[in-house]
Amino acid sequence: MKSTRASIKAVRIASRYGAARTISCRLSSISTATVQGTRRSFHSNGAKKATAAGLAEASNPAMAFPCLDALETISARLEARSLTSGPEPSYTSGATLNYHCDEPLILDWGGRLPGFDIAYESWGKLNADKSNVILLHTGLSASSHAHSTSINSKPGWWEKFIGPGLSLNTNKYHVICTNVIGGCYGSTGPGSTDPADGKRYATRFPILTMEDMVRAQFRLLDHLGIQKLYASIGASMGGMQSLAAGNLFPERVGRIVSISGCARTHPYGIAMRHTQRQVLMMDPKWNRGFYYDSVPPHTGMKLAREIATVTYRSGPEWEQRFGRRRADPSRPPALCPDFLIETYLDHAGEKFCLEYDPNSLLYVSKAMDLFDLSASIQSASTARRAKYAQKSGLKHSEDASCSLTLPDSPYKEQPESNTPTADFSEPVTRSSGPPQDLIKGLQGLKNTPTLVVGVNSDALFPAWQQREIADALKAGGNTKVTHVELGEDVSLFGHDTFLLDVENVGGNIAKFLC
Repeated sequence: MKSTRASIKAVRIASRYGAARTISCRLSSISTATVQGTRRSFHSNGAKKATAAGLAEASNPAMAFPCLDALETISARLEARSLTSGPEPSYTSGATLNYHCDEPLILDWGGRLPGFDIAYESWGKLNADKSNVILLHTGLSASSHAHSTSINSKPGWWEKFIGPGLSLNTNKYHVICTNVIGGCYGSTGPGSTDPADGKRYATRFPILTMEDMVRAQFRLLDHLGIQKLYASIGASMGGMQSLAAGNLFPERVGRIVSISGCARTHPYGIAMRHTQRQVLMMDPKWNRGFYYDSVPPHTGMKLAREIATVTYRSGPEWEQRFGRRRADPSRPPALCPDFLIETYLDHAGEKFCLEYDPNSLLYVSKAMDLFDLSASIQSASTARRAKYAQKSGLKHSEDASCSLTLPDSPYKEQPESNTPTADFSEPVTRSSGPPQDLIKGLQGLKNTPTLVVGVNSDALFPAWQQREIADALKAGGNTKVTHVELGEDVSLFGHDTFLLDVENVGGNIAKFLC
């Protein structure tokens, strides 16, 4: 019955927009001829009604919108899935190792996890005294699968960087990569079951920070008997985590590598992730986060990923790669994807929309926005954690909480504390160096050798943010800072350079680790 309803819906989609396509999966039984026949019937009936009513025909035919057809077809296909599997896809990157911690994890903003799982994978042999371990931190949407393993042969997201003789040389190092808490690839996240009531967390999942994620990772290291890391390495969000790991556990981190990251999140990154969250949350299927066991908000996810993809690459690269070329110059322009750059973004969004849990995108991206290693922020967090630890026996309703709703008071423009006037028409003068608050916040790393890598073509984490890290570390007394900045003459790949440039990114990592 459910499959029949989905089939009827698919025919309606085709007739409404003039699409002549064969619906896949359970809808494959609907032939192209059937869809076309329905379309002809729809238009002919419409024409007859118009004539009978004495109305004139429109000046131009209605446009077709295959991009919208595709979205509705996905919904119909998901609705047609069996009741046993459910319409919500299984978010997995394949087989992983798993660590379950029964000890509660108190979080920076007052939430807590009664217990949690960490999915992880490893490569290379652990030496006798466990001193050769590299903890590899992921970007926002990555899994623990950084490289292929014996139980999962699929290439990982850093496949060309990990292995014998490569940047992370598995002849020397034992590399561990985890999926962060809040994620959806095996670690505890919004899609996991709350042991308190046996139901999915959904948006009852607590707000996270980068530091919360790192503390969970170090619980895994404790379980594995690893007292000190040879290095903490990460790019993008992982670059933030690598700094947080050294800052939280300075005696347990031997070296730090932070690539295309920052020491405090800046407004542009917050704005872009806010936009992504908004388009996702405005998808009616998001249902305030309680979409599990129903059709997920794939339309919002697709649009969010398209926005994100704009920030991952650079304009100069796209000029070379796509230019102003259209996908099919012989056809009239369309409102659906038409230029090659549009079809690229459409494909990126389509590929991702059912691969990652939408709630995980909300929570993990918000954790990125909250990241700030300035001393005052760390001090406030320490005070909150002490208060929450004392209240840990209270019921959830009595704890402080943070929601995904609007604040009680509307936003009002406020001048910066060090700005003498509220005239925002005046040009902004950039500081000549990192703020003292950040310098003070990073002083715990003054004895930790650190490699900071930035990319000039990176729009999401501009190279000046990596310069800020290096300058703040040096100003705080760290004499072992290596700062590398890749110019556009070297790489035009923007933020994604850390995924693609084995020679310049990988080469500098290998040199630093020696």
